[in-house]
Amino acid sequence: MNLFDKVPSVAKDAFVAPSASVIGDVKVGGRSSIWYGCVLRGDVNGISVGSETNIQDNSLIHVAKSNLSGKVKPTIIGDRVTVGHSAVLHGCTVENEAFVGMGATLLDGVVVETNAMVAAGALVRQDTRIPSGEVWGGNPARFLRKLTDEEMKFFVQSATNYSNLAQIHVTENAKNFDEIEFEKVLRKKFANHNEDYDSMLGVVREVPPELVLPDTVLREKS
Repeated sequence: MNLFDKVPSVAKDAFVAPSASVIGDVKVGGRSSIWYGCVLRGDVNGISVGSETNIQDNSLIHVAKSNLSGKVKPTIIGDRVTVGHSAVLHGCTVENEAFVGMGATLLDGVVVETNAMVAAGALVRQDTRIPSGEVWGGNPARFLRKLTDEEMKFFVQSATNYSNLAQIHVTENAKNFDEIEFEKVLRKKFANHNEDYDSMLGVVREVPPELVLPDTVLREKS
């Protein structure tokens, strides 16, 4: 949604779920994904999301026009960042390949450095800096431990996985009603059943009848 002269800029190969809201001064980079129920509200300042970053379902990203420190703060999220479900990011910076856990809250002026992690449910107070290679968690968030090399590699893999998964959702969301109905009929017709498993359960399945498409489904196709 535009807001006055502020227009969202979303890369052509990014995924924005139909139920997400992207408002005003918001930039979303290539192969990034904004998942179902998210709100990115760039009304009093700007929001920038880098490339191959995923903002997962029901997360909220906003910006700061004024706060106790008197500083105007946008929200800047780098490349290959994972932001878990229902996180809240407000006037903060999350650098490349960082990880924000589910339900975490980042307040104004927070900086999460590259390869740093905010644990699920954490509350990170204003102007806190989380150094690279560390995990912070709790309320208020504090240093918990150092990250392992395997965990930091997982951050990049998580971003790649979500980027690939988003392309599947792009394809599915682009289908029209007739295509969806047609696929439902085909799935019912050609559903695969494991005979050994059915036998163990004592289930006998009838062979489905010959496929006959309803007149309302893709009438122009044989």
